[in-house]
Amino acid sequence: MQKLGEREPARSDGPLAVAPALSVQFFLIPLAVVAVVVAIYGGFRWMVVDERTPEEYLNDIRSGGRDRRWPAAYELSRIMAGQETEARFPGLGPALVRAFADSEGDDPRVRRYLALAVGRLESPPADAGAALTEALDDPDSETVISVLWALASLGDPSVVPRIAGMYQSQDAGVRKMVVYALGVTPDSGAHTTLRAALDDPTPDVQWNAAVSLARHGDGRGATILRRMIDRDYVTRQVTPSETAVDLVGEVMISGLRAVAALGAMSVGENLRVPVADLAAADKSLKVRQAAMETLEALERSPVGRDIAERQ
Repeated sequence: MQKLGEREPARSDGPLAVAPALSVQFFLIPLAVVAVVVAIYGGFRWMVVDERTPEEYLNDIRSGGRDRRWPAAYELSRIMAGQETEARFPGLGPALVRAFADSEGDDPRVRRYLALAVGRLESPPADAGAALTEALDDPDSETVISVLWALASLGDPSVVPRIAGMYQSQDAGVRKMVVYALGVTPDSGAHTTLRAALDDPTPDVQWNAAVSLARHGDGRGATILRRMIDRDYVTRQVTPSETAVDLVGEVMISGLRAVAALGAMSVGENLRVPVADLAAADKSLKVRQAAMETLEALERSPVGRDIAERQ
């Protein structure tokens, strides 16, 4: 392959005649390469820096094509996680609720992400709970799960009976979210459903039920909590994730935190030995740290102090 300077026969012209060819070879071509690189960088930079407003995303959801609506709903749910978003756009709450209500029958992905966005409102409009509750009859189970999470996030105790009724679902994911939601909302009779969920055929529904009861100060899930902090047992129940998340460790940490919440009760003290074993020798540093924090919580409880004084 010929070099750039060898493509034409050599001339006998002087240095001034050769100068333009050299400038193209050594200056203009590198400059063009730099210009292309800068243009590409600038394009990516523009895409990263360009922040669209919630109103623009809502417009895409209302009038955009199928390939634009659900990404816009996703971005909207993402930016709603920002603490200042709602303050910067005061009319956003009612607009979100209207968009969610109008999305009935739309792409399920749009409904799911809009439900998450509504659930992240710090000052939800009065009709937010009603709009979400109506969507509990949605035929898409993933949408129902998102709606349940949003209702739990809003924390309206008036919807607890409706949430509890969803435990009759045949979908384990729905039941799992039901017991989670009942655990983070005020009691209002939810304990009956949570206690029933301790016998659910799906292990992680049982786990959520035991943790939710512990949040309410109810230790009837202590047997299940003991299983949750048993690494061998949890490993047999959990399907390995393709991501870097340690699912076994996450289950164990949830169980340990629930035990800590029960520290003032005898059931918490009954789990002290396996917790201490985890603090001393579990292979996960995160689990060991959580176990040590749980032991500290048990020590601070009245029952724990009484036992320490007798030893």
